[in-house]
Amino acid sequence: FIIAEAGVNHNGELALAKQLVEVAAHAHADAVKLQKRTVEDILIRSALAAPYTGPNSLGATYGEHRQRLELSEPAWRELAGECRRVGITLLASPWDPRSADFLETLGVPAFKLASADLTNLPLVEHVARKKRPILLSTGMSELDEIEDAVAAVRRHHDELVLLHCTSAYPCEYAELNLRVIDALRRRFDCLVGYSGHERGLATTEAAVALGACVVERHFTLDRTMRGPDHAASLEPRGLELLVRDIRHVEAALGSAEKRVLPSEVPVRQRLAKSVVAARDIPAGHTLTREDLAVKGPGTGVSPRHLPRLVGVVAERAIAGDTLIPLDALGWRRTP
Repeated sequence: FIIAEAGVNHNGELALAKQLVEVAAHAHADAVKLQKRTVEDILIRSALAAPYTGPNSLGATYGEHRQRLELSEPAWRELAGECRRVGITLLASPWDPRSADFLETLGVPAFKLASADLTNLPLVEHVARKKRPILLSTGMSELDEIEDAVAAVRRHHDELVLLHCTSAYPCEYAELNLRVIDALRRRFDCLVGYSGHERGLATTEAAVALGACVVERHFTLDRTMRGPDHAASLEPRGLELLVRDIRHVEAALGSAEKRVLPSEVPVRQRLAKSVVAARDIPAGHTLTREDLAVKGPGTGVSPRHLPRLVGVVAERAIAGDTLIPLDALGWRRTP
């Protein structure tokens, strides 16, 4: 299940948000995800009033910056309609209870909780009470903190997916620790996915090969745009390639049953080897090792059965340099 994370890369503009929805749908992602905050509920007044003048600032203070990144509730409703129109699932991360309540009214089928709120057990419980599936990111957290959050969800339901994540933007490859995917699955006996913030595609695709059943990556229209997350996001073509490659990886994982596939049969017949007569063998002759050789094609008796042919009495003549008949394994043996 591939989540195209638009986050706040709409910069608070509905038209831009709609473009992102269309990009995600065009790339054939399963869902597009945004973030919803009630800004005054998540930060103290001094943090809201702090000057914020960096190159990606959209306001003079941090509060103004964060507020500028929010969509209005009417805009959210219009965006939900756009998702229905283009046929993509809308998901969102609520950063506070009021946002979760609003998203519930939109009919989101599941909630995503950000790594920043993994230890925010009041919010985890508030969302869990809504009895909808939860995707819980585990960046910047210890195992005991994850245990507490998982327990908080499971007090209400078991529809939980943990997302392995490293909360660095962008994340260095050596800090991705993709083996944690399997460790989380074994530790918590639940579905595990991957939320990536690295550059490139290969490591996210590797996460799928390692068992991630959900993948989330940020995307934007243009990495050079002003705003907090654009630089660490995929552009539209990158998102398309990611979806394509993940579908290839899923297909390639295939079955754990090892067998000869139909597509391999003609290759096996052409390239593999069979037991052949090393010389002319008359009817009634008892086969010796010297009577037998191994050559292609692979349409006769497999060389792994060669020892079983030694001591068999030829029921009919076999010309040299021809395949030993397939029924030779059933011929009588010398007493």
